[in-house]
Amino acid sequence: MSAPASLPVFPGTFDAAGRPATLGVMGGGQLGRMFVHAAQRLGYFTAVLDPDQQSPAGRVSHHHIAFAYGDAQGLAQLAAVCAAVTTEFENVPASALQTLAGSCPVAPGAAAVAIAQDRIQEKSHFTASAGVAGVTCAPYAVIETPDQLKAVPANLLPGILKTARMGYDGKGQMRVKDRNELAAAWAELEHVACVLEKMLPLKAECSVIVARGWDGAIVAFPPQRNLHVDGILAVTEVYEGNMPPALAARAQAATKAIAHHIGYVGVLCVEFFVIDDGSADGALVVNEMAPRPHNSGHYTMDACDVSQFDLQVHAMAGLPLPAPRQHSPAIMLNLLGDVWFDAAGNARTPDWQAVLALPGAHLHLYGKSEARPGRKMGHLTITGHDVAGVRATARQAASILGLPGIKDAG
Repeated sequence: MSAPASLPVFPGTFDAAGRPATLGVMGGGQLGRMFVHAAQRLGYFTAVLDPDQQSPAGRVSHHHIAFAYGDAQGLAQLAAVCAAVTTEFENVPASALQTLAGSCPVAPGAAAVAIAQDRIQEKSHFTASAGVAGVTCAPYAVIETPDQLKAVPANLLPGILKTARMGYDGKGQMRVKDRNELAAAWAELEHVACVLEKMLPLKAECSVIVARGWDGAIVAFPPQRNLHVDGILAVTEVYEGNMPPALAARAQAATKAIAHHIGYVGVLCVEFFVIDDGSADGALVVNEMAPRPHNSGHYTMDACDVSQFDLQVHAMAGLPLPAPRQHSPAIMLNLLGDVWFDAAGNARTPDWQAVLALPGAHLHLYGKSEARPGRKMGHLTITGHDVAGVRATARQAASILGLPGIKDAG
């Protein structure tokens, strides 16, 4: 993909009215908020398109355009003020990005986002690209018709039935043991297009974040080792030795190959499973991709000399992509709304006093107006001089906050 003629949008670039150039983002959640902060550090104005008047990103941006993502008037307003536009989540309509691309550079582009929105397309592209690094998808079957349901190979069961579209954080997924459960699950999902994936023996989960520019230049963060609870990321650990070196190298190579294959521009995260295949290290299986910064990359704000949001700004604006350097071991704890309630369900204020007294504690709260169970409210990153110290402090933080299921993993 070649760069649009209007790039690069350098810091210090001014529009016709003499104002700093404006960078836009589709979506007003926490990822948009952190993008806005990164853009503003470089002196850009920012614009957010999000229908929520109280959105975290809209509250801190120079412009908040409160329209639905596909609204023609809202898209026209965003295009009128922006020198370039990105997105903070994968379910923004690809058609809206295509409309914006007629007026200004958009990264990632509509075609790449459309692939990430559809597991069927996504797996096809993974098969065509990640294999160059020796990485495959889990065995799977597409189910869009009753005939395809009947034709599912027996060796894919037990498996996980996933909706092809609109699935994230464990939503739109059902475990099935046999054909009867598969048929019942597809009916419960209202017979929408689905993918059935063979259930594999899981050793670990990891992710890799890359940034790719309009010129094809690409840089990568080290692989993040992740722990999910109920389908939602709970813990990310990033330090030398968090994964076997050969697996880490293959994960990075596969992520870069995927980005190059689809001509991606921007920040991309690819998630992997480490499967127990009887070998010492296990085998790597590509799971899914997110065309944006990712929850597992939040540690980069405190443990690296350039964050995933800095690179998001650089990529979309046509700026150089510095190779990120991690200067500290890091563990990130996701803070869901559950932390704001005690075991009896009574509202409480988390003990931030105790958390912030811990060495190397970096608290990030997202400015959301209401805490609800399962809602992403913030994250806590622990950094330090050595892995043992960081792990010990992360355990303390998890204990203080009562984080379920991660006290022994942090």
